[in-house]
Order: sequence, then structure tokens, then C-alpha cells
Amino acid sequence: MAYLEKHGSTLSTTGPQRPSYLTEKLSYNSTLLPNAAFQPPEALPHRYPDMIDTFASYKYRNTCNISSLDLHSPFAPLCPDRASMLTAMASGGRIGHDAPYMPRGCDMRWFSTEEICEILSRFEKVIILGDSMMRHVVGSINVLIRKDLGYGAVTDWNFSPEERQDCFCNYQFNVKSCSVQGIFKTSDVAKNDPESLACPADKIDVIIEQMIRFPIPNDELDRLRGLLPSKKPARPYAFIYGHGLWNNLDLQATLDWLDTLLDTSVQAAPWLSSTSHSRPKSRSKSKGSRAAAIAAAKGERDKNGNGKGFWPRLFMTPNAAGKEKPDEWVVSQGNKALMIFEESVAVEVGRRGVEHLGTWNMSIQSNTFDGV
Repeated sequence: MAYLEKHGSTLSTTGPQRPSYLTEKLSYNSTLLPNAAFQPPEALPHRYPDMIDTFASYKYRNTCNISSLDLHSPFAPLCPDRASMLTAMASGGRIGHDAPYMPRGCDMRWFSTEEICEILSRFEKVIILGDSMMRHVVGSINVLIRKDLGYGAVTDWNFSPEERQDCFCNYQFNVKSCSVQGIFKTSDVAKNDPESLACPADKIDVIIEQMIRFPIPNDELDRLRGLLPSKKPARPYAFIYGHGLWNNLDLQATLDWLDTLLDTSVQAAPWLSSTSHSRPKSRSKSKGSRAAAIAAAKGERDKNGNGKGFWPRLFMTPNAAGKEKPDEWVVSQGNKALMIFEESVAVEVGRRGVEHLGTWNMSIQSNTFDGV
């Protein structure tokens, strides 16, 4: 087309003329976006963090060269509730490779560190259970609450000079070299480097227990039981689950893994639900238990007005496969298998009263650190 445009002046003026809509100037107010695909964020105080680089005051911001605006591009409207936000986030993506992420249909909030601290303080404990992806999730949370892009996810207070070099910026998420140096609970930060926490250390408690295998070993289940008090605490507990790749995206194995964790949690802490969770064996037999689990997640009351357990739970499915995924795993763990797994898990965990966040679509056009 550029070639034809450059040579258009040599064409005969007696031939067909260009349509008027290609040549006439349109008068419109260019400051308005009446037909834009994405509207600017609402001019409201709580949207201010969405529109600035909230990493500007973080340690090593310029050295690591990461802006929050590189990660998320804000627009209007905000999602009106949690359910629509999870759907929008799971179905959102990027306009171009490695472009900022955007949910679909409605936007999420990009919270400031101060807001993150306030949100985490609403819970007695946030328990993250799962595999290496969940280790990255808790590492990212630690980066945010420590305001440190260089070493926020790792135990830099005991690093050797070599480790400070090898586990810096993105490399702190290197599974082979730095995973053993990851921060697995905020209490370790409060004990060893309290000044690095932007949140009040006595107000937040985030912990991860890595549980990748099924059947789950008894010692791992014992650690979960040890995190749960028998009496209802003043603030609720929140749970984030992630599983799949270590079981080769075996749906039944993942559901058995989740059911074991749900059963173990209710047995150790009956206050989580007024009715014990049971595994959905069929639609008719599991209807009551599913309803009880969903009611517990919503904090609803029964017909007598008694409060049911409040049990916020989220399941995250694996991210998209990168171009460095080994050939032997392309069929069983490639993008087709990941998409089918994500869709199936969303349905099944919903039957258990567990909310779901898919990460395949939000990560398919992103540049992964290890390429896998």
C-alpha cells in the first residue's frame, strides 16, 4: 500500500476518484474518546495509584528498570464486584507481545503498597498452598510489602556477596539458584529484617506451604494443621491454592489434592464451615455439601439466622507455556493442555465453593523469565 500511495500522483486524473470518506477532513474533539475501545480511568482518588508508577519509591527501581505501568494499563470502568473481576482478569490479555496487561471488559485495581498492607491486615493469616507458581506469587507479595524490586522476594539479610549478585532483580525468581532463598513467611522478615517491611509486622501474616505431590505426605498435612487454630480467630483466614504441572495436569489428581486440603482444614478448624466439606461424588449426593461450602465462602447465614463459617478460597491455575518448554512436555503440558485444564478446574472448584483465577490468557503474550 505504501508503494501505491507513493506512486498515486502518476495515475490519470480522469480515472476513478477516491471515495469522499478517504479524503474529507472530519471535525471532532480529539480530547474525547466516544468510540474508543478503552476509556481513561475514572477521575476518582482511589484510581490514582492505577495511573502512576507505584514502584517509583521502591528500592532498586531504576536499576531493575521495572515500572508498574509496564505491567498493567488502567482503563474504565472498574469491575463492580469480585466475581466479574476474576472473570475479567482470567480472560484479559495484552495488545502485543509483552505489552501491559489489561483485564477484559472491566478493570482491576492496581493497589499501592499502603493499600496492600491494609487488605492483608483484614486477615488473621493468608495461607498459600501449592507448587512453584505459588512460590512466585508469595515472592511477588513480598516484593510489594517490602517495596524492594531488587531483593524483596528473598532472604537478602543472610546473603553472601555471590548471592546478592546472582539473586538480584528478576533473578531472585530463578528456580534453580534462588528458590531456596525465597521468603516463605512474613514472620521471618519481621524477625530478621523488620525495617524492610512497609506493613506493620504485627498486622499481617502471609505464609506458603509447598505441597506439590499427591497423595500429600502426612508431614505436609501436619504442617497445615499446625497453622489452623481450633477456635475461631478474631479475623478470617484466607487460602490461595495452586496446582497442576507437578501432576502433569491430571485433573482428577488435582481435585483429589484440593479435596484433601479442604477436608484437612475443616477437620482441624471446624469453624471454617458449619458443615464439613465432602467431595462431590455426584450431583445429587454432593448438592448439600456444595451448598454449604459456597455459603461458607460467602459468609452467609442459615435458616435459623446462625452465622456460617467465612472461608475465602481462591484456586489459581498454571500460566501459559513459553517457547522454551521442553519438547517432551509440549503434549502433556503445552498450551492446549493448559487451556483445557484451566477450564475444567474452574468448573470443578466452583462446585466446591472455591473461586478461580485463570492465568493462561493473561500470560500467553508475556515474556517469561525462564521461557518455560
